[in-house]
Amino acid sequence: MIEIINPGWLSLIVDEGRYGYGDIGVPPSSPLDLTAYRAVNYLCGFSNRDAPVIEVMGNDFTVKVYTHMVCAVTGALAKIFCDEKLVEPWTSFHVKEGSIVRVREVIEGLRYYVGFSGIMDMERVMNSFSTNMECRFGGYKGRPLMRGDKIGIKNIEEKVPLSFLPSRIPRITPPHRLRIIPGFEINRFLTDSIKSFVEKREALWYTVSLKSNRTGIRLEGNPLIFRDDVEKSIVSEGILSGTVQVAGDGMPIIMLSERTIGGYARLGTVAKVDRDLLAHLKLDERIYFTSIDIDDAERLWLNKVQGLSFLYKQ
Repeated sequence: MIEIINPGWLSLIVDEGRYGYGDIGVPPSSPLDLTAYRAVNYLCGFSNRDAPVIEVMGNDFTVKVYTHMVCAVTGALAKIFCDEKLVEPWTSFHVKEGSIVRVREVIEGLRYYVGFSGIMDMERVMNSFSTNMECRFGGYKGRPLMRGDKIGIKNIEEKVPLSFLPSRIPRITPPHRLRIIPGFEINRFLTDSIKSFVEKREALWYTVSLKSNRTGIRLEGNPLIFRDDVEKSIVSEGILSGTVQVAGDGMPIIMLSERTIGGYARLGTVAKVDRDLLAHLKLDERIYFTSIDIDDAERLWLNKVQGLSFLYKQ
């Protein structure tokens, strides 16, 4: 069993995601940093990759462990302690009965993933453990974790070899570049506005808005300009994680994993190779965009998968 002593800002149970229900409006609610999610399961001895873990934002996440097992923390670069002993991020370590694991401080990035070499004892909803906060199902009672929550641990792997992946820790320092594949409604904007959007000039960089959440990252900066002869909204259509929509005020919104349809013009989609970064964009950090075609996006993703083949086995 584990007990949440301090949940940080926002702690959710996630797994690989809830797929196959988009036609009825149920989003995947998947981990925002998929590589970090798979890495924490790898470090905890799960080759099937879909064990539930805790996705956390904020300093001082603290959990008490009542069972001897292996633990790991991946994602954001952080200072992690087990019983006041400093442990490395992206590294598995033993915890014993009564151990306290604390993520004291996030140094780079925003979200991190805490996993164990046992399965958290909860029910799958629509074939997934992931938390859907809006509909209040999945995860732990359909809500973020709170102080005092206790979760059973079952099927503990007894012989997990300790592993480390320090070379895989990403650098997450602004300004952040996001490569974008042009979208269906890109022609609704003035050509000069689009050219400016993908230019690397500091005056055109965007910053993350306070209104951002797990549904989408709202940006602030120079608005994109719609053509005079087009509507600023569309009939609601399907969207994927990474879709960049543009609201009527011209400000872009990067959609994450809690929506299946949208009614704003789709400027483009963040290339899959850059989507893990979306988990770590913080308030007021600077972002700039560059354009990429789908062939280059696929090549970059294939290169990433090949370099992390032990995480992305088919």
